Amino acid sequence: MLLMTKNHNMFDLQPKKNANVSFDGLNISCLISNRPLHIDLAMHIFMFGVVALTVVGNILVIISISHFKQLHTPTNFLILSLATSDFILGVMVMPYSMVRSITSCWYFGALFCKLHSCIDMTLCTSSIFHLFFISVDRYFAVCHPLHYYRKITTSVVEVLLLISWIVPSVYSFGVVFSKVNTEGVQGIELLPACCDTCSLVFNKLWSIISSMLSFFFPGSLMIGIYLRIFSVANKQARAIINQPYSISERTNTKNKLIINVESKAARTLSLVLGVFILCWMPFFITTIGDAYLNFSISIDVYNIVLWLGYFNSALNPVIYGLFYPWFQKSFKIILSGKILCTGSSSSSVLSKL
Repeated sequence: MLLMTKNHNMFDLQPKKNANVSFDGLNISCLISNRPLHIDLAMHIFMFGVVALTVVGNILVIISISHFKQLHTPTNFLILSLATSDFILGVMVMPYSMVRSITSCWYFGALFCKLHSCIDMTLCTSSIFHLFFISVDRYFAVCHPLHYYRKITTSVVEVLLLISWIVPSVYSFGVVFSKVNTEGVQGIELLPACCDTCSLVFNKLWSIISSMLSFFFPGSLMIGIYLRIFSVANKQARAIINQPYSISERTNTKNKLIINVESKAARTLSLVLGVFILCWMPFFITTIGDAYLNFSISIDVYNIVLWLGYFNSALNPVIYGLFYPWFQKSFKIILSGKILCTGSSSSSVLSKL
């Protein structure tokens, strides 16, 4: 992977004073950019808060779905895997990115820089794969409810989960270790790993290919799927309202509740998708723009769009907690310690129709 330097000027509100810092026993030195104290403190608080919320929030989702039997559904297994991806991001990627962003320096060596970039890229791509398959699951649940349980089985979900992890992993590690993303890149100064920010560089071709495959193409498909879901849901709701009086009131009411539940689930998951797109779109636009601007975009701009993307992993559990009553209930049971009681896995966390 090609290591690159970027400008460090966004947060320098006073004349730049760079310090050449040495590290005992490491035979390396690093150029540190001075920032105003309040900017530095705000960065520490925000980044630490994102990491903590990502880890704690997603572990609650993981425990909820894994523990409570009522939550063992195809959609929730996909959400469980997505939460696992976000949790790994919070544990294995964000802390090192936090050190890099705050100090403007990478201290962990060239090999780990490659592994860190691969894992980061894998988890981002895996997230959008999960969201795509969740949208497909919701499509069948709302648009083809009679065939849903026949088409979306446990074995089908297992295949989707394997695809969501294996394909992004092979793609990300293949791109980084083959160095196809840096072919033809010239004019970038190569420096020791410590003096760099461990930024993943893409040439013009691969900046477009990677962004399209990892974000824009699946994101566009998902938007189309959810638009179709809401169109069908509205037609179903109108059809139920206009049902003849010969149909029993109880059946009519139950059908309305089923439609409402499925539509609400689709709306909530579309919100998750919308937040994902809003959080990660600036990063992918910056990735493409950087390649076509001869890598002149400031490292501070890169850090802002990157941490906006990371923030998405912290927001997902918040969305689940706000919009899913069963997650609200399961979170309360976990945090109150009642999960340790015998038989808690059979607790009722779902509202009955």
